[in-house]
Amino acid sequence: MDFEGKIISREINELLWEREKTVSTAESCTGGRIAEAIIAVPGASKYFKGGIICYVNEVKENLLGVSHELLEEKTAVCEEVAIDMVKGACKTLKTDYAVAATGIAGPGGGTKEIPVGTIWLAVGTPDNVTTFKIEEDQGRDINLTTATNKAMMMLRDFLKAEDGPKEETES
Repeated sequence: MDFEGKIISREINELLWEREKTVSTAESCTGGRIAEAIIAVPGASKYFKGGIICYVNEVKENLLGVSHELLEEKTAVCEEVAIDMVKGACKTLKTDYAVAATGIAGPGGGTKEIPVGTIWLAVGTPDNVTTFKIEEDQGRDINLTTATNKAMMMLRDFLKAEDGPKEETES
């Protein structure tokens, strides 16, 4: 993990420790890399409950509650599936927050409609989820690193945004 990644992991650690909240992951194409980034700092066992590696649709359906119809209609690589993965991870693993990734890291598997490098990320709670779409293919390793780093930034930013703007007091 690079230096910036460790800083982001530490910030997430501090935010979750302060709140006494928990997080989980639901990962398809990233295969556990986001979970690995979350636990990169000591003390993660206080707030990281676990992750579900859902590389196939059957696992998305059975463990995360993603609708079979949605997967058939839109494929696993869409915003709606990423959102359902967050909600499903929160429910299944009983966490306050979750991070999800679903996409096509490459080098194969892409189509004209969903090319290699398309990865949907989602972060949130059962009631509030934010998403981001990565669309550039830079090769499998870079695609996965980019998705992991962006997911971590999204989690940090989501947690910070929940605090709202701080009012400055005059002294």
